[in-house]
This record gives sequence, structure tokens and C-alpha cells, in this order.
Amino acid sequence: MWAYESVFYQIYPLGFCGAPFENDGVLSHRILKVLDWIPHIKKLGMNAVYFSPVFESDTHGYNTRDYKTIDCRLGTNEDFEKVVNALHEAGIKVVLDGVFNHVGRGFFAFQDVLEKREASPYVDWFDRIDFGGDSAYGDGLFYEGWEGNYDLVKLNLHNEKVVAHLFDAVDEWIRRFDIDGIRLDVAYCLPPEFLRRLRAFTDGKKEDFFLLGEVLHGEYGRILEEMGIHSLTNYQCYKGIYSAFNSANLFEIVHSLLRMFGPEDWCVCRGAHLLSFADNHDVSRIATLINDPACLPLVYAMVFGMPGIPCVYYGSEWGAKGDKAQGDPALRVSFDAPQWNDLTQCIADLSRVKKSSEALNYGSFRSVLLTNRQCIFERRSEHQRVLVAINMDSSPYMAHFDAGCGRAREMLTGAEHDFGGGSELPAYSMAFWEMER
Repeated sequence: MWAYESVFYQIYPLGFCGAPFENDGVLSHRILKVLDWIPHIKKLGMNAVYFSPVFESDTHGYNTRDYKTIDCRLGTNEDFEKVVNALHEAGIKVVLDGVFNHVGRGFFAFQDVLEKREASPYVDWFDRIDFGGDSAYGDGLFYEGWEGNYDLVKLNLHNEKVVAHLFDAVDEWIRRFDIDGIRLDVAYCLPPEFLRRLRAFTDGKKEDFFLLGEVLHGEYGRILEEMGIHSLTNYQCYKGIYSAFNSANLFEIVHSLLRMFGPEDWCVCRGAHLLSFADNHDVSRIATLINDPACLPLVYAMVFGMPGIPCVYYGSEWGAKGDKAQGDPALRVSFDAPQWNDLTQCIADLSRVKKSSEALNYGSFRSVLLTNRQCIFERRSEHQRVLVAINMDSSPYMAHFDAGCGRAREMLTGAEHDFGGGSELPAYSMAFWEMER
């Protein structure tokens, strides 16, 4: 699967392009801005772009009006086709957000229910329509909103006509835009049978079509098996990463990784390829969360070194800040142009190493050395063995451990390394050692 050997770049298009929050109905070709960023994305070493919602919606993209039409605030279907073609020509895969649990109030079928009430043929397209109740909008009927958000009208995914409507849209995305995968919004709310059918449908449309499910809690290995898709969002390690660095307690994240991917029989996700990230469009940016800015590169060393598929949120590669407490728009801003600094270069170097390494893409996970401020872990595959070392201390650290051999190549710098007398880890440093076998 191509995704297991990739590094993802996430773009939230409505924010990235500076679109107004409310859908004003005015056509603007803002999505073409992505074309100007393709050289930056390639220089970063990213070979897949995940777009948050791009289809016609009421406001933020997750309240869909039309699954087949690009949001007028972003442009036309022809505009987006041009963007996808350019990304493909640059060797970059494209994954779209599939918002299948709910729609916006502007969705045609829900508008028909509001107008015709019991006479509408679309009443059973939605969960729990009750004409004896009322909504927060004073509609004179009650309906199920996702987690109490009544701008998000919950679909009835047990209705074959609804499933057919959604699958027809997916077919259009593949035929028209030649997309390479779908990120499934709130996948934890979607019926497993729907997801298994979607997997069979997309497998029949395009080889190696990638399905990524958004989940927060739970036993990821079991959930992944029940859903029958390729990957899940690794929110459990997301929290552990920034918390471990902020509390100078690397035990927190390494023990989480051992529980999920370690060598013990009871590990819940061994062999899984989850999406790893330091931040995204729903959480505070990592440069805001992390207490010590010197640890920012080390956070990304963890994201790229641990099992999983790394994903970087646009702007965070140069340390842009954004606080969730100020509302979602603070996380989804428009930048005039990409920036490049030491952090950006570090992420580009990590991307190069990750994509070229069998062990980092497919290898097992084992802890080799662990203190509060230092860790060394091993990623081992059939043909390669890599040690990842992190020192988050402001002082150098002399690491003594069994390297299993005497010599290695430092993958970030190409320098030869001899473990004969241990290894000194400089302050605030990372190392990726490819070991002699």
C-alpha cells in the first residue's frame, strides 16, 4: 500500500484559501492557490496531500450541501481537477475528506423534508425525524444532530438509497478527479457494515485506494479489524507526544508505543499503520502546545520515528501557532506564502529518511533505552534495523546501551558512527542510526 510509505501534508482548504466562513454563494477560484504551494510541498518531501472538505457546504465544510460540487468559495470542479492533476504530475497522491455521517441543513433532501414534512420522500434519509418535536432552529420537527450540533444533520446509513447516493459521489470523485483515498470523518460513528461495503466498493474502482478512519478512543487494533479499512488516526499517541515533552517524561509516550506496537503478544496494534501527527485542523498547533520551543524538532522526530504514517498540518512545518481556545478559525488560517526555516528543513530531512527506510515504514518497535529526558528505540524489518535516539535535555547525555553491533550510519547526516564506548547525545538532539546487520 502506497500510503504506508508516504508522508502526508494536510490542507484545510477553506481556511488555507482565505474563504469566508459563511457560504456567500459567490464563485471564487481560490483553490488554485494550492498550485503555488506544490514546489514547497515537494521540497518538504511530502508525497500525499489530505484535503479537508472541498465540497459545497453551509459553513466549515463538514455540513455538506452537495457531494459532487466543489464549494463555490473554492472554485469549480474544473479548478479542482486542475489542482489534482498538478499534484499527481508532481508525484503527490490526493486524499479527500469523506463526510458521510451527516450533512448540512442546506442539503437538498433535508430542505425537502423541511418544506414537505411527512410528504417528503426523504424523511427516512435521516435519523430520528420526529414531526411532534422541534429543533434548535424552530423547524417544527426534531432531528438527530451529530453530538448535539444541529447544523450537522445525521444521515440514516441503513437506508440503501442514502448509501447509493454516497457511493455514487465517491465513484464521481474517483472518475473525475482520480483521487487516491478518503479520510472518513467521525468514522467511529459510521456503521462497520457501511465501512466494509465502502472498502469493497473502492477496491473495485481503483487499486490500492486508501481508506483512513477518524477515531479518538478505543482499542485501535480491534476497531481497525471491525471497520475493514486501512488506517486510523492515532489520537492516543498524539496526546502522549506533547504531554511527554512538556512534562519531561518520555516514559509516557514510549510506554504508549510499547502498549500499541511493542513485542508482547498482548500489544493491540502491532503491524498497524496508523496516521501519526503533532497537530491538525481540530487541535491547537504544536508550536502553541509545546512549552520548550527547542523540543519542536524532537516532537517531529518522534512522529516520524514511531510506527505509523506521518502527517504534517500546513503552516506547522515552520512553527506557526494557533490556539484551539480561540476557536477553530484560529487553527485554519490563510498564509500568504509558505515559509522555510530550520524546523522546515528538519521535517524535510525526516521525510527523506522515513520514505526511504523499510524499517521506519514497516518495522517492529522495541525500547532500547529510556529515561525521563532520553529515549532510544529500535525499528526492525526483514532487511533493515534502525535506532531512533532523542535527547530532550538542555545538556549532553552519554548513552550506554547494547547496540547489537559496533557501527552504524547516521541517516540524517550520512556520518559513520561507532558505538564502541557508548554514544553521546548532544543537547536537544535526534539521531536515526541505520545499524550494520
